[in-house]
Amino acid sequence: MPEVKPDLIVEEIRKRFSEKGSEMYVGEAVSQTEHALQAAFAAEQAGETPELVVAALLHDIGHLLHKHDADCATQGIDDLHENIGAQWLVRYFPPAVTEPIRLHVDAKRYRCATDAEYASRLSPASVLSLQLQGGPFDELESAVFEQNPFSQDSLRLRTYDEAAKIPGHETPELEYFLTYVQRVLKQQALETN
Repeated sequence: MPEVKPDLIVEEIRKRFSEKGSEMYVGEAVSQTEHALQAAFAAEQAGETPELVVAALLHDIGHLLHKHDADCATQGIDDLHENIGAQWLVRYFPPAVTEPIRLHVDAKRYRCATDAEYASRLSPASVLSLQLQGGPFDELESAVFEQNPFSQDSLRLRTYDEAAKIPGHETPELEYFLTYVQRVLKQQALETN
C-alpha cells in the first residue's frame, strides 16, 4: 500500500463529489452527494465504526469515477461501480472500508434471495440495477456470501444505502464526513508505518 497522504486523498474525494456529485442518483429524487451524505449519516446515527461511516459515504464513489453516462443502467449497462470504487479506494483504505463497498451489490443480491419483503421494497431503479447485476443470489452464491468476513458489514451498509433516498433530508455537510475520512486515513497510516 502506498504512503497515505490524508490531505491529498481527502482533496481527491472532495474533487470527485464537486465534479459529479450534483448528478442525480439515477432513478431517485436525490443527487449522488445527497445519497452519500444520507447513507453516512444513517451509519453514524446507528453508532457504526468510523470505517463503516466512511464506507457508507463512499459506497457509490464508483459512480463518480466511471466513464459511463449517468443513466447507463437504463441503457442496459452495469457500471460495476462497486468494483471500480473499491479498487480505487483499496490503495489508501483498510478492508473495513473497502470490502463492504465491494460487497454492497452482493448484499442486495443476497437480501433479495433471502428476504422477499426486502425485495418488494426496492425502488424501480434498484430493481433495474439488480437485474443488470445478476439478480438474486442462488443458494450456492448465498452460502459463499455468508462465509465472507465482511458480509454483515455489507448488509448493514446496504440498509443505509436503501434508506438514503429521501428528497430534502437534512444531514451534515460533506466536510463534516470528510473528517471521518481523514481520521480513518490517519489511523491507516499509523498502522502501516
